[in-house]
Amino acid sequence: MLRVLWTPLLFLLAIVGSTSAADRPNILFIFTDDHASHSISAYGSVLNKTPHLDRIANEGMLFKNCFCTNSLCGPSRAVIQTGKYSHLNGFIMNGNKFDGHQQTFPAAPGGRLRDRGDWKWHLGEHMPPQGYNYSEVLIGQGPYYNPAMLRDADGSGKQVRMNHVGYTTDIITDLALTWLKEGRDESKPFMLMYQHKAPHREWCPGPDHLTLFDDVTLPEPANLFDDYATRGRAAHEQDMEIATTLTPRDLKLVPPPNLNEEQLAVWNAAYEPKNKAFREANLQGDDLVRWKYQRYMKDYLRCVQSVDDNIGRVLAWLDETGLAENTVVVYSSDQGFYLGEHGWFDKRFMYEESYRQPLLVRWPGVTKPGSVDEHLVSNVDFAETFLDIAGLEVPSDMQGHSLVPILKGEDPADWRTAHYYHYYEFLNNQPTAHMVRRHCGVRTDRYKLIHFYNLGEWELYDLENDPHEMRNIYSEGQYAELIKELKKQLVDLQTELQVPDDTGSVEPNPPSLRRRGE
Repeated sequence: MLRVLWTPLLFLLAIVGSTSAADRPNILFIFTDDHASHSISAYGSVLNKTPHLDRIANEGMLFKNCFCTNSLCGPSRAVIQTGKYSHLNGFIMNGNKFDGHQQTFPAAPGGRLRDRGDWKWHLGEHMPPQGYNYSEVLIGQGPYYNPAMLRDADGSGKQVRMNHVGYTTDIITDLALTWLKEGRDESKPFMLMYQHKAPHREWCPGPDHLTLFDDVTLPEPANLFDDYATRGRAAHEQDMEIATTLTPRDLKLVPPPNLNEEQLAVWNAAYEPKNKAFREANLQGDDLVRWKYQRYMKDYLRCVQSVDDNIGRVLAWLDETGLAENTVVVYSSDQGFYLGEHGWFDKRFMYEESYRQPLLVRWPGVTKPGSVDEHLVSNVDFAETFLDIAGLEVPSDMQGHSLVPILKGEDPADWRTAHYYHYYEFLNNQPTAHMVRRHCGVRTDRYKLIHFYNLGEWELYDLENDPHEMRNIYSEGQYAELIKELKKQLVDLQTELQVPDDTGSVEPNPPSLRRRGE
């Protein structure tokens, strides 16, 4: 689902350019909002179990190093739609308006992917989803319960409000399955994109999981109480700390909005005894932070569990119908998320937890089951991959690369050895959500260089020796030559990706770096 503006749930695309369903595989693209890969057991989670996501990995390929270009919901979705970085597709931060008339992969020249999408559009209410035969989207971020959605039944752009009752994760899956069973042209391959609101803030669990984890104490990250030693102003001045930023509604000390009478009764039966015990404990200091961490994480993981359950429903239907054998199943999320690391929730920073995306792909008969890939891949590669799988031409101005060779087990000689990142919020140094400063950076297989260019501050991390990014080594003299090389790579990537010195109505990208390689 796309959030911030429209939240797409279902996008339906019939693959045009193939004469029959046997010519090309179907594509099922499942997407979530803010799902950290380290809350998937296939990625080694010590917090929870996700058997249906694990099944996709076990029967396909798990990408260990998939990174977003801009760790924010709307921008990530715009990158996936266009195959271009934020500065070229025009959607650099939440609140921008997405130009849906620009080239997107559903309507790329030389053939079209066009069928259905149920999701969170998150790209602006002024611009309904473009290039789809069917779409149904949440309005704004959308609630976890009883969502209203806007349905375009025929791709005409005319939307009708649909009021649903139930838990949003279940409803989105119901809509996807209904289309698969009743809405598609069975003579053609399909592409179905369905995208969940979960596990986005405020992390409201479904009725089946309200008490999950009540009897366990989840392990804390070692840096839950990080003091940001060696790091600069950006880490110190952010506003995304579990200790201070979470609200009573985030912590379920008050019920979520939009519940009907029956749902509220079930909710209160689950949460009020826990909240009563919390009030009586009168926790303070670190004990209070630890309680907040447990409440946040349990609710987050409960939302993930509903996603996993519902993915299981869809995989089971593919099995029952025989479609599993000719359907590429892709799972990802718009970016990662902090699960208490550095004392944080949310995303935005280029640090690993929110920079990294989950990416699981099952392609029967093509991708070797149980494969684990370590290439540096990105959400800017998704559009090209979908087009390539469908046998359609990839426009030359897209900036990513098809993952199809990798999915076939190949090792492309010209694959990227460094990945570029750019986060744009904190416009004109004005306060913004979570107060994360603008920055850009480059990541290789071992090192990461980050430039907080409006602060004039740099950070360098050795990910092999410091995987949790606790020690900024930029000022340590022995790394001078490495820093010089990484800065050159950063400039080279900015040049290759056509990053402008000035993005028009926003602050300039780091001109001092681009002009002098400082």
